[in-house]
Amino acid sequence: MTLSILLLIVLSLFFDFLNGFHDSANSIATVVSTGVLRPRYAVLWAAFFNFIAFLFFGLHVANTMGKGIIDIAIVDKGIILGTLIGACGWNVITWYLGLPVSSSHALIGGLIGAALVKIGPQALVWHGIMKTVIFIFVSPVMGLFLGIVFGNAVYWAFRRATPRKVDHLFRKGQLFSAAFYSMGHGGNDAQKTMGIIASLLFSAGLLGKTFHIPLAVVLLCHAAIALGTMFGGWRIVKTMGQKVAKLKPVDGFCAESSAALTLLISTVFGIPVSTTHTITGAIMGVGSLRRLSAVRWGVAGRIVWAWVLTIPASAAMSALAYSLAGRFI
Repeated sequence: MTLSILLLIVLSLFFDFLNGFHDSANSIATVVSTGVLRPRYAVLWAAFFNFIAFLFFGLHVANTMGKGIIDIAIVDKGIILGTLIGACGWNVITWYLGLPVSSSHALIGGLIGAALVKIGPQALVWHGIMKTVIFIFVSPVMGLFLGIVFGNAVYWAFRRATPRKVDHLFRKGQLFSAAFYSMGHGGNDAQKTMGIIASLLFSAGLLGKTFHIPLAVVLLCHAAIALGTMFGGWRIVKTMGQKVAKLKPVDGFCAESSAALTLLISTVFGIPVSTTHTITGAIMGVGSLRRLSAVRWGVAGRIVWAWVLTIPASAAMSALAYSLAGRFI
């Protein structure tokens, strides 16, 4: 293994760390904003379940990222470098602005931008890209729909319970829903970096003739995203936890459970969805149950615009990075 490949693996793991750092808000915003856990304990709780997710999920998403977005035959060190610079750059910009955008789509945009500069549109695997783009819209809608359905079911089941009893019960229940969601986050998001590292190793001839995801890569990626979650993206926690809609423990339980179920379904089918889109949709769905004005639609609209811009913005940054990297690699 050459030094340049080793450095690209380190950069990939740094992106995975940023993914956990950026998306930790998705895992802990509701449990922190409802006061169920203090931030320090919430990030540890989420990080643990981020890490152990590999025990429960297959590697379908990793395979999609590795060979289902661009033609794996064109992957080289320049492609990977451009992809990671574009994705990391967009993550840092949106973290600074406090916008909960998708690290996953930033990575996909990075792959597309670098591939377009190197080969052109024929390098793109349109089936995988279209499946991902469709779920930019499907995953938040699914999260919103499940949030409304699940929230209504829970509200009806406990309609005769006192507010104090409901609050007491769902403070405990939110620990389990947060764990379930964090597991879904780790299971879907960590796999995206696995696919990038595996495609780099495959292009360098280090995986043999068959593309696969080595166990060492699986463990490193889960460890990196868990470490990022432990550090937490507090700017985004505020946006997710209070600016979109003010939540009670029962609301947080319903939102996390709905989002986790959406992630589970997507991961089983190998679709690299956005955990950010999913939890935001679920929070909006649950928040709207009390009244539509409970959701701050202006903030939600700003978030949606950031979602729409993620793939083209990260693709543009990646294309520029690949063009510059070509002079040195």
